[in-house]
Amino acid sequence: MDKPKKLFVKTYGCQMNVYDSERMAEALGASGYVETASPEDADMILLNTCHIREKAAEKVYSELGRFKGLKAARPDLKIGVAGCVAQAEGAEIMRRQPLVDLVVGPQSYHRLPQMEARLRRGEKALDTDFPEEDKFAHLAERPRARRAPAAFLTVQEGCDKFCAFCVVPYTRGAEVSRPAARVLDEARDLVDRGVREITLLGQNVNAYHGEGADGDWSLARLIRELAGIEGLARIRYTTSHPNDMTDDLIAAHGDCDKLMPYLHLPVQAGSDRILKRMNRAHTAESYVRLIERIRAARPDILISGDFIVGFPEETEADFQATLDLIETVNYGSAFSFKYSTRPGTPAAERDQVPEDVKSDRLHRLQALLSRQQHAAQEAMVGRTVGVLFEKPGRLPGQMVGKSDHLHAVHVVDDRAAIGDLVPVRITAASAHSLAGERV
Repeated sequence: MDKPKKLFVKTYGCQMNVYDSERMAEALGASGYVETASPEDADMILLNTCHIREKAAEKVYSELGRFKGLKAARPDLKIGVAGCVAQAEGAEIMRRQPLVDLVVGPQSYHRLPQMEARLRRGEKALDTDFPEEDKFAHLAERPRARRAPAAFLTVQEGCDKFCAFCVVPYTRGAEVSRPAARVLDEARDLVDRGVREITLLGQNVNAYHGEGADGDWSLARLIRELAGIEGLARIRYTTSHPNDMTDDLIAAHGDCDKLMPYLHLPVQAGSDRILKRMNRAHTAESYVRLIERIRAARPDILISGDFIVGFPEETEADFQATLDLIETVNYGSAFSFKYSTRPGTPAAERDQVPEDVKSDRLHRLQALLSRQQHAAQEAMVGRTVGVLFEKPGRLPGQMVGKSDHLHAVHVVDDRAAIGDLVPVRITAASAHSLAGERV
């Protein structure tokens, strides 16, 4: 029997890349690969890259440079680049780093076994096409191991919004939704392997419009069908666009018990002038009214957001409008970044805000968000929430899991096991987590 080959996958960026890395490992399993945690042990190294940050490509080249010694010592070692940088850079990656044997874009992962066969013949392999076939339907179906209690499930890919700062439409393509039956089948498989919480993924997940038996389904319809799967206790979804928060999805937050009281809904800025320059197609006022409707449906929901500071041509008045919006909405958590240019996007060609101004604004914005996040966590003290245990903690008998509101919670409980979903009374809040005791 042939000795298994070892695959090392390093994942950058979003949850969808985490999901894609798992599926790529499964696809290469058909070619005899098993995963390893060490690049030194690997027969193939695969970097699953993200292009959302400035100079992402340069960071990939820097990472590849670290593997020169391994490649020199073991010429048979195969090195591949996947993900959004692979899609954006294509053959340029092989030209700049000849040690790279394989470059594959996000829509072509189902072709990895054929690409790996070319590597074994001594050829290099490049595939950054946008094939018409559904990659998910063609990914290798192999027996899968038991899973952790929480898992990601991609239901939608691509973006049609063309925000002025974003490369996703160019690296992931147009919006495509997976057929509902395939999503449900994969969800049932995950539950059969021990998963109790599923997070539905998409670049614009709430734009989901997958084919169903009776026409296209909305994300709300999909969630309601998923809620009927016995053994599935929790459902989440990310990332959403304000323009795709439909009435039925808002209603689902109020009447679907398995849909958790947490929503990540990026607004990016609070100035209508900047939102228009970003091509966001919503206003600060429409966003605030939307949050009010969501909270009316689910009063205890925790709202998370994204913010970009220092977008080209942003004035101090524009920035103050963002601070005002944050004060109005009151976020439980948020991600915030200084604007950085993405080559090929419209905003990259505009007048840029000085770096020191961006840094100052980011510091002020993050200070406000941190106060809100801390207040939200302090407000949990004394409340009883559901916690799904995912791993052992650092202390003897301690378990760590996620609450209904996606807070990390530490509990000392000798009876607890990974996968248990139990009521926990929150006793203390720290900067990044909560502590509690089992009820």
